[in-house]
This record gives sequence, structure tokens and C-alpha cells, in this order.
Amino acid sequence: MRTALFALLSFLSCLPLSMLGQLATQPMVGHTGLRDVRIWIQTKAPCNATVVCWPDSMGNAPTEVKIAQEQVLTSASANTATFDLGGLEPGTTYRFQILVDGERAERGFRAELLRFTTQPLWQYRFDPPDFSLAVGSCVFINEPEYDRPGKPYGGGYGIFETIAEADPDLMLWLGDNVYFREVDWGSRSGMQHRYSHLRRLPEMQRLLGSCPHYAIWDDHDYGPNDSDGSWVHKDWSKDTFKEFWANPSTGLPGQDGRGITTAFQFHDVDFFLLDNRTFRVNHNNVTNVPQVLGQAQVDWLIQALKQSSAPFKLVAVGGQFLSDFAEYENMALYPEERDALLRRIEKEDIHGVVFLSGDRHSTELSEVNLTDGRKVLDFTCSALTSSTYDHESEPNSRRVEGTMVGVRNYGTLEFTGPRLERLLTIRAHDSDGAILWERQYAAGDL
Repeated sequence: MRTALFALLSFLSCLPLSMLGQLATQPMVGHTGLRDVRIWIQTKAPCNATVVCWPDSMGNAPTEVKIAQEQVLTSASANTATFDLGGLEPGTTYRFQILVDGERAERGFRAELLRFTTQPLWQYRFDPPDFSLAVGSCVFINEPEYDRPGKPYGGGYGIFETIAEADPDLMLWLGDNVYFREVDWGSRSGMQHRYSHLRRLPEMQRLLGSCPHYAIWDDHDYGPNDSDGSWVHKDWSKDTFKEFWANPSTGLPGQDGRGITTAFQFHDVDFFLLDNRTFRVNHNNVTNVPQVLGQAQVDWLIQALKQSSAPFKLVAVGGQFLSDFAEYENMALYPEERDALLRRIEKEDIHGVVFLSGDRHSTELSEVNLTDGRKVLDFTCSALTSSTYDHESEPNSRRVEGTMVGVRNYGTLEFTGPRLERLLTIRAHDSDGAILWERQYAAGDL
């Protein structure tokens, strides 16, 4: 085995640049833990692929490597694969390389991004690291031959380069991360085409390789507009979601893995990624009880939130949660489910809850005060490249004054300070990165 490793290292060091280019897009780092990482790739054609990684401290001539299991990439999965690399060391930067049919494969102009850093083991040793999270939703990339006639709905793709330049520690995509067209949602190949079209966008390449990425979905990357749990091809939607995202897991525990629900921890913050489509019953139903999350998912969420000791607990859900404007697909159309969830958060004495949502093609911060004075927040952040709307006139009594944004934008959440005095700073940025507004909360406020 050792002889084989050294032979592989020698092979890597001498491959000619003419062998570059088998990849269809920049590789993407997904879920990153203390001792493991997930790496997503897409190639231009079916192949056998292997990921090789080594500590960055070894430079370009490593003496030891860790090799992920070889995978076969097929056209049935759009030539995608996610590799799970384990046995890594905490707080360590690694470089990685991809072999496609035995040849080194990389996008040469982004080869410097083929690296990742595992989370540090800070517990009981030092204060949790400061870090920043980028968020956004509603990504429409024009493709005229399949778009509806008229004015293009998407634009401003440079926002992805702006986010990459901001150098967040991770990014969370809040749904409508692609927009399935009529030509897409009737087949798995159509769904795969839509994701592939986004991933090939030149402005996307640096961002894909610059930090770990996580995602939830909303209606447009699930099925037709406003689709719910009755969507007959939600299995295709989930399969395609899994093919293009590298979340830590996919599916609600205890429900045979239904949907895309998952959770993870980054430093001292816990993330809960919800599914607002699989269990949804439209609010217009008369003989079915309307719901967005469903009882099983709400029960799991409350139990998981109660178990969490994180100072901030981020709950990502595709549609706006706190706004009391009861239109479109806001949770205000489902008051029984929403109010019951808030009552349980209060009764269980759960602190630090911040909802993250998208969907609305505008950005705003909403907050509600519980009876003991604690706040629950909802940071709605939209749109990245879709068309936008200024909803200032909407009667959302829970909107924090001065936070409505009606232009293309993205959000950041920054976590700073000592372990027992953590601060959360929420910011909205325009497409050039300028700060449109910011608000700060201490962990004790929530």
C-alpha cells in the first residue's frame, strides 16, 4: 500500500498541464466537520474519479496522502459525485486533487481553491473562533431558449464574485437556488440541466471553491411554482438536490429519510435546515389540514433546539416565517402551525433562535418578543440574481425599521466575542458589497 501511495504522489507531481480540463465546473466543498469533509465534483463525461488530499503544510510535494474511495460518475447522475473524506485532523488546512480516469483534473485558473480547513477542536480549550456566514436566495440565471418571452428575469451575476471577495467562512443557500422552468420539472434530466447550467456560470466559479456550502430548497428548486407535498415527482427533486449539494445528510430522522431536513454545527452555532415543501399542505385546502413543516418535523425541531446549548440556533426555512403579512406563501397563512411552534419555543425556554428565510425577492429583518422579553428573529434575504421588489408598503408589523431592501442583495451574519459573550451582527449588502444596514444582538437578547 505504501509503495502505491508514493507511486501516486510521483504521478501527481509530473502530470502535464495538457491533462487539465476534465471537470465541468469548479469543485465545491460541502459539509466540513472536525475530522471529515464532503467534496462535490461534476465532470464533462462519465468516468472513474478519485479525490486525493494531504495537509497544506506539506506543500506541493506531499509525503503522505489520504485517498477517498473511488467513485464511478455516470450520465444518470449528471456526472456528479460527492466524496466523503474522513480521518482528518481538526483545525487543519488540506489541499486536494482529483483524478479522472487516472489523470489529474482541475480548472487550472482556480487550482488555488482546491483546499479546505477542518473545524478546530475549541471546546474546553479556548473561546470559539469568530466567523462569518453568507446567505442568499432566489437565483435566476437566464437561458433565453427556455425562458419565458420578454424582459430577462435574471441578472447581476457579479454578486457571486462579490460574495467570494468578502471571504465568508461558509455559505447557506436559502432556497430557489435554481429556477426550474416548464421544460425542466417534467424530467430528472431537466432538473439536472438546470443545476448544471447554474454551476457552469463563470461568475460562480470562485465562490464554489472559496468556502463550504450548505443549502435548503423552496418551490422553484423543488417543482412548479408554489408546489407542495402533492408534487408527484418530489423524489426526482430530492435525488437531484442530493446530486448537486453536499449537506451532511438529507432527510428527516425517524421519517424514513423523507425530505431534505438536516442539521450541523459550525464552531459554537447550531444550524437546523428545514424542508418547507415535502410535508406541505396548501393553505387553500378545506378537507386536509394546512401545514408547512408538518407535525413530525416540528416535533423533531423542538427536540433538537431544546438539546442544543449553542448561543445562537439558526433555523433555515424557505418561506418567510415571522412576518404577519398573510399573503403569497408566508407562514402568516399558517397561523396555527407557526404560533404553536413559537409557543413551544417559549415553553421549552429555548434561547437564541434566529430564522433564516428567502423567497420574497426582498430583504427585511423581523422580530417578535416573547412574554419574558426574549426575541425571536427572522432574517429574510432575497434576491441574489432574480428580479426584486420593494415591499415597504406591506403591513408587516414585525419588521425592524429601516431593514427593507428592494434591490439585489446578499446577507452576512458575523459571530464574534468570548464564549459567554457572543455577539451576532446581521448585515444586508448590495451587489457590490456595500452595507445597506446592520443590526447587532447579544446572545442574551434572544
